[in-house]
Amino acid sequence: MRTRRAFIALVGSAAATWPLGARAQQSERVRRVGVLSVTKEADPETPLRVTAFRQALSKLGWSEGRNVVIDFRWGVRNPNEARAHAKELIGVVPDVVVAESTPAAVALHRESAAVPIVFLQVANPIGSGLVASLASPGTNLTGFTNFEPTMGGKWLELLKEIAPSVTRAAAIFNPETHSGQYWQSMEAAAASLAVEFKRAPARDSAAIENAVAGLARELSGGVLVMPDAFTLAHRELIVLLTARHRLPTIYPFRAFTDSGGLLSYGIDQIEVYRQAASYVDRILRGEKPADLPVQAPTKFELVVNLKTAKALGLDVPWILQQRADEVIE
Repeated sequence: MRTRRAFIALVGSAAATWPLGARAQQSERVRRVGVLSVTKEADPETPLRVTAFRQALSKLGWSEGRNVVIDFRWGVRNPNEARAHAKELIGVVPDVVVAESTPAAVALHRESAAVPIVFLQVANPIGSGLVASLASPGTNLTGFTNFEPTMGGKWLELLKEIAPSVTRAAAIFNPETHSGQYWQSMEAAAASLAVEFKRAPARDSAAIENAVAGLARELSGGVLVMPDAFTLAHRELIVLLTARHRLPTIYPFRAFTDSGGLLSYGIDQIEVYRQAASYVDRILRGEKPADLPVQAPTKFELVVNLKTAKALGLDVPWILQQRADEVIE
């Protein structure tokens, strides 16, 4: 008995001398974070976003294999896929979930009113019923919006600047997932620029092909691609078709210009994942989504693809090249 007591005393004495960090690490509960992403796992954009997210979390003290587990679900292109993935993620009982796109956020919100959700690239969180207000969300969701409604007019102005001959323009969007908040500013800009504007709804790849082919049959046509999980998932097809039909096109994200698109103006999607990590960290440390304000983007990047412009026979104005954050040659 004396030997056993001596052993217990020795262990207790040794534990008292262990580094505080080691003891804290042993007792720290492993947290679970879910991520519902628009891009597919094999998409060239995916590693960039995942790396940015992981690195940002690591700088905040969260390391996979030590105190956090991250569950990913990929390729959310429509509401049905979003619902299926949302059910899976909520089923693993996460401490917080990151939702990229409105369909992803809506699906997760319907699946759970308790699990904290940080959304990314949601155009109209109030109109979508996700939050009560931007300053005080008041629900289990908060996050980052992507564009102001006035961006619609800005896209049309940039399209006209790089392709002055455009007198007809069509906006490709999925009516099932698009917020519709840009139409007013687009129509106002079209009137001032003497451009005939129309909407081109598309729910699948065949509808995209029909919309682009229809516009190509008209003279002096141009295309605007709306920010949406659907258009992003079909970006290779859209870029291919607009190039084939020689249609000047503006896109909302640089992923399109990296794939050969003519011109893009929008938020830095990689940076948004870094920002998401900051809200994930705050929630894991005890803050509530209802008390974290929804943040609007503060930085936009303009990317011009000169190679594509040359293929379309466009002479990109020097002043536009000077304003661009990056010119792809």
